[in-house]
Amino acid sequence: MSRYKKRIVDDLLVRKLKGKRAVLIQGPKWCGKTTTAEQISKSILYVSEPGQMKKNLEMAELDPSYLLEGDIPRLIDEWQIAPNLWDAVRFEVDHRHKRGQFILTGSTVPPSNANIFHTGTGRFAKLKMRTMSLYESLESSGEVSLADLFNSPEIIRGTNKMQLSDIAYLICRGGWPSAIDAELDHDTALDQAKDYYDMVVDSDISRVDGMVRNPQRVDLLMRSYARNQATQATMTLIRSDIVTNDTDTLNVDTIASYLNALRQIFVIEDLPAWNPNLRSKTAIRTSFTRYFTDPSIAAAAMGVGPDDLLKDLNSFGFLFETLCVRDLRVYADSIDGNVFHYRDSKGLECDTVIHLRNGSFGLIEIKLGGDKLIEEGVSNLKKLTRKIDTTKMKAPSFIAIITAVGTYAYRRKDGVYIIPIASLKN
Repeated sequence: MSRYKKRIVDDLLVRKLKGKRAVLIQGPKWCGKTTTAEQISKSILYVSEPGQMKKNLEMAELDPSYLLEGDIPRLIDEWQIAPNLWDAVRFEVDHRHKRGQFILTGSTVPPSNANIFHTGTGRFAKLKMRTMSLYESLESSGEVSLADLFNSPEIIRGTNKMQLSDIAYLICRGGWPSAIDAELDHDTALDQAKDYYDMVVDSDISRVDGMVRNPQRVDLLMRSYARNQATQATMTLIRSDIVTNDTDTLNVDTIASYLNALRQIFVIEDLPAWNPNLRSKTAIRTSFTRYFTDPSIAAAAMGVGPDDLLKDLNSFGFLFETLCVRDLRVYADSIDGNVFHYRDSKGLECDTVIHLRNGSFGLIEIKLGGDKLIEEGVSNLKKLTRKIDTTKMKAPSFIAIITAVGTYAYRRKDGVYIIPIASLKN
């Protein structure tokens, strides 16, 4: 029996298929792309199927339209192994004149020199899939809806049964379906993220574009990235962090190429800066904030477990922020929203800004918990709210603090929402 509920992206896939002729699902390995697509597909081509891959690649070169035959929607799994299937799908949907024909899944972005001639604009919809949120893995009660917060409710109610030790475990386990769905003990569940990390270091990062990369250097880089979670660490800073264990020939361009490879296999997903209209002339910093796609990757890179995080609350806080950003991205996708980060030259920050396509937005600070940290977060949010020029843009629909611990979700007298992450949903 499944230990998690229907994925949020499932409904998004149905919606996208109604509006476009083909849908491309991208995301990290093991996040459940194929399983999600299989549930709605009427026929399937597994490009990398053992014993068939060589034949599939040959046919993709000789007669790709043959591989596209089958009931629709037809799933083309790991399509990027045969990149010319993209143009074949684009050509096919143009001549069939029907929506919802193909679902393409891929865990890597094809290299820039792949033989693709058309972007697929107007034919394809892109859907990004991530590891599972706490609501999907049944570890959030879902009593507080992110969508509802945009209506500025007078009252919210929710309870939180999670202790700090529980959150530490969820960070290190991550949102991998293989760690959640199976009846695994805690230690075995924690191994899943470690195994994923080892595969990225040893092989996946080199397979993305055929460029052989030094596993030791990849390991050092990912450790540095883990230590710099939720910061705007520069390439130079990351280089200085690892160069003592590497060689002096390691330069910023090399680091950039490694990081780009990690992006192409969806291991990292940095958070872009938010640029509101301000009353003052304060300069807004536009650097991206560093994040892995799942907090367990950072924990695996640092070689830490739940007990280690409980002994180092500083690192715990940064990795908890990574968990919250993952969940907020999953929830925001389902309500036509994007997640951003704000920081200005005066040092004022806002951990996450949820911005909807209609211009509405909410400001969220992320804190482990405790009155002192919560009050610091509230103070930051109110300062930022006062700086926004509401003659040129909307006022925030809500301001909120997301916490790791705390018994209840509620609205304070000053209108600020306090929401434990284990009570939130989309």
